[in-house]
Amino acid sequence: MDVLSKLHPSDFTRLRGRRTRLIRRWLAAGLLLTGALLFVHPGSARGAPTTPTVVAARDLPSGAVLRAVDVRLADLPDEARPGGVLSTLDVADGRLLAGAVRAGEPLTDVRLASAVPVSGEPGTAAVPVRLADVAVAELLEPGRRVDVVAAPEPGTPASVLASGAMVVTVGHSDTAAKGTGPPGKGPLVLLRLPDTIATRVAAISLERPVTVTLR
Repeated sequence: MDVLSKLHPSDFTRLRGRRTRLIRRWLAAGLLLTGALLFVHPGSARGAPTTPTVVAARDLPSGAVLRAVDVRLADLPDEARPGGVLSTLDVADGRLLAGAVRAGEPLTDVRLASAVPVSGEPGTAAVPVRLADVAVAELLEPGRRVDVVAAPEPGTPASVLASGAMVVTVGHSDTAAKGTGPPGKGPLVLLRLPDTIATRVAAISLERPVTVTLR
C-alpha cells in the first residue's frame, strides 16, 4: 500500500491548501519583480528603445547648484524624452537650476542657467534672485556690475540693497514658456555679493519685487 492511500482526507485538504499558498506567494513575488523592472527600466522591460537620461534625484528648489547627490541617470523610452534633455551627469554638475524640479523629473537645458562657474572670491556668496522685469534681465550678461534695488511698497520706500554686485549668470525665463507665474516676472539671475549682505538680499528678494540698475 502506497503512502498516499494511508493519508486521511483532511491531510489532502491541508496539502492542497499549502500548495495553493505557495503558488500565490510565487505569483506575488513575480509581480513584485516585474514591477521593479518596469520602474527601474520602464522602456527596456517593454522592449522599447531607451536612452540614459539625467533626472532629479530629489525635489530641488529654484536656484540650487547641482551636485552629484542631486541627480541620477534613468533609462527612459526615447519617445518619452523631452527636447533638450541631458544625457550625462557631468553636464549637470555645478549648474544652477533656473526653476524648481520634482524628484524623477528629466532635466532639460531650459531648466539650467548658463554654464558659468559659481565659485568666486573668498568672503563672497552667489545669491539667486528673480527680477521683477524680464526686460531688465535681457540686458544683463555675466561679469556685468549692477546695483540691487528693492521696489517700493505701501509704507516701504525703494531702497538699494547692494551696490556693485557682479552678474554670474542669467537663467532662462521658463515661467513665461509654461504660462505660469506672475506676468512680467523675469528669469533667475545669479549675483555675487559680499557675505555680509548676501543673506539680506536673498531674504528681501523673496518678500519684495527686486530689480537692478546697470553700471
